[in-house]
Amino acid sequence: MSLLEKLNPEQLAAVTLPAQSALILAGAGSGKTRVLTTRIAWLIQTGQVSPAGVLAVTFTNKASKEMLSRLSAMLPINTRGMWIGTFHGLCNRFLRAHYRDAALPQTFQILDSADQLSAIKRLLKTLNVDDEKYPPRNLMYFINGAKDQGLRSGAVEANDEYNRRFVELYAAYEDQCQREGVVDFAELLLRTYELLSRNQPLREHYQARFRHILVDEFQDTNDLQYKWLKLMAGPNNAVFAVGDDDQSIYAFRGANVGNMAAFEREFRVQNLIKLEQNYRSHAHILDTANTLIAHNTKRLGKNLRTDAGHGELVRIFEASSDLQESQWIIEQAKSLIAEGSLRSEIAILYRSNAQSRVIEHALFSAGIPYRVYGGQRFFERAEVKNAIAYLQLMDNPHNDSAFMRVVNFPTRGIGAKSLEQLQDAARQYGISLYAAVPYVTGKAGSSLGAFLKLIEGARFETQSLPLPEMVQVVLDRSGLITHYASEKEGADRVENLEQIVSAASLFVSEEGFGHDAPALLGPQAAAPAGPAVIDGEGVEIMDADAPLPAVMSPLSAFLSHASLEAGDNQANAGQDAMQLMTVHSSKGLEFDAVFITGLEEGLFPHENSDKEEGGIEEERRLMYVAITRARRRLFMTFAQTRMLHGQTRFNIKSRFFAELPDEAVKWLSPQVQQHHWFANQPRAAWDDSPQAGANNIAQKFARKELGWRIGESVAHPKFGEGVIVNIEGGGTNARANINFGRHGMKLLDLTIAKLEKIS
Repeated sequence: MSLLEKLNPEQLAAVTLPAQSALILAGAGSGKTRVLTTRIAWLIQTGQVSPAGVLAVTFTNKASKEMLSRLSAMLPINTRGMWIGTFHGLCNRFLRAHYRDAALPQTFQILDSADQLSAIKRLLKTLNVDDEKYPPRNLMYFINGAKDQGLRSGAVEANDEYNRRFVELYAAYEDQCQREGVVDFAELLLRTYELLSRNQPLREHYQARFRHILVDEFQDTNDLQYKWLKLMAGPNNAVFAVGDDDQSIYAFRGANVGNMAAFEREFRVQNLIKLEQNYRSHAHILDTANTLIAHNTKRLGKNLRTDAGHGELVRIFEASSDLQESQWIIEQAKSLIAEGSLRSEIAILYRSNAQSRVIEHALFSAGIPYRVYGGQRFFERAEVKNAIAYLQLMDNPHNDSAFMRVVNFPTRGIGAKSLEQLQDAARQYGISLYAAVPYVTGKAGSSLGAFLKLIEGARFETQSLPLPEMVQVVLDRSGLITHYASEKEGADRVENLEQIVSAASLFVSEEGFGHDAPALLGPQAAAPAGPAVIDGEGVEIMDADAPLPAVMSPLSAFLSHASLEAGDNQANAGQDAMQLMTVHSSKGLEFDAVFITGLEEGLFPHENSDKEEGGIEEERRLMYVAITRARRRLFMTFAQTRMLHGQTRFNIKSRFFAELPDEAVKWLSPQVQQHHWFANQPRAAWDDSPQAGANNIAQKFARKELGWRIGESVAHPKFGEGVIVNIEGGGTNARANINFGRHGMKLLDLTIAKLEKIS
């Protein structure tokens, strides 16, 4: 069979282009892997290049392996020696061949991310640097960011004392790596680029060898990768760049979507081919994607089409709460499964990892197996497990596993030697590690004693607090939120920690403990076995002889629930299970049915996108990626209220809904449901505390006299659509806090504000 037999006209034109640089705009589901692989096979088969003369760059090992596998099936050639791989893989191969020129030992070793972080921690310890002031992970991000821009420590500009110290540490890290003969991932590319830059004979050798260079996912290249490609290509080589600027969603990793336009200009591209024939999705899904992405101004432009027919309309569901949203998704999924769909062909996508908690809970309650793709289940995430360990110590201080997990996290100067002394004391007296703390003397005893007082102080402070408030206090007192907030990419981890408060609120509501019930049953609720322990000030820390309570406390019950939810319904390898993932993780995947959840202003698009240049366009590209994952059915959902960061948030729907084609979508619920809001909310959503009584009366008066109520959607001539979050005062003094999404929260006088109800 001919290599070209099953190609459509655009694919055929791309594969058979002359030996000139070309840019292929490959839309989602348009067969770009087939085009890339067939292009290589056609060049070899027609004698334009030998297998050894091809350089093909992919972004994942999976993609390079697939390309090699397809080539082997197309041609009777040995692909083993071909230069097809990721940027890092190819640079490693290059440096192995030229280690002397690169000033590396022949047996240099590569540090993965975990190894790099360990090396940085060791460096800081050697230099006696305060790792609280200069967090190791932040230093790692700083170093890698500089390398991705092609900057050595001597070339990094420092505009303040803090950054100057980071530059000094970067220089010390470079010296340490060189001395030890190791390189990190970013170093692989930077050192290759530097060697090619300064060694003209070597550069010309590779330019002569690789007359044809092919690059996959070109929209994801960063600045240094693009510079590296320009060096490898030289003035005469043909670069076949395949990418989709509409799917550039990794700016936070350094990807520069502008590289595509720069490539077209700098390589004088005469051949720009658009692969617009989609082989994945039905027309209504593609029309939705096309209409949405057309609102981006900085794009090269293309329009996906299909021969698969219109298919079903895209369904949009407006829920009163995130609980109702997740329950509706589960019911729809059950219907799909009953119709014969595989669970593995149903995906639930969300913008933020923290959103998975309420969805996981609904799946857990329904007994539906699921798998979190590209990440961990909510209660299995490291930051969540750290917080749970603190809560376990609050509930049962002699839980040695929990103790060991967090005794020095965040770091508080308790090293391996101190823990060894503690373990010796615990064995000697036959007691728990926690109970053995007072038996450790010296500096180790002081550090361990400070940790013990932290836990006991938190227990005392929270002994009469409800569970959600207790969780919040523990998160604050433990230092976990401060620790993760200091990390460059710690925002998701902080969101996950704050979602534990929301999980506790939901648990209390569902289990009927009552929102005012104290989390702990009393100071004796978790007393460990062994002698009573007295601290240095004569205060009794634990009474080991006190009986355990007969009734499980809300905290104990919540911790049991967390353990069960972490382990139950875990899909085994090969088991048919629903797929949960962030939109970022979904790129490159496809499913029969896709649910895009949480489409609310501030969530999707993310609240930070309005503050960053090009932020909204990247969010729109992210939405485009989410839409084009669906083959046959696409569902979009949003909620009027959502529990985030331990608080109920009133939302307005995402601006992206206004950018969808009316003829391709179907609203499965009225676009405005505010008259059902109170009826559909769980009791927890009401503020009926005594201190809120006066305000509730004022709110009722304002609703009665002026016709407004909390949760109602309104429109303002200047600020657009909003949702009433709170009402203060009454009569002629009635004012309302209104969430206007991108315009933020506004306090308006209800008697004079030009508000209209959205009906």
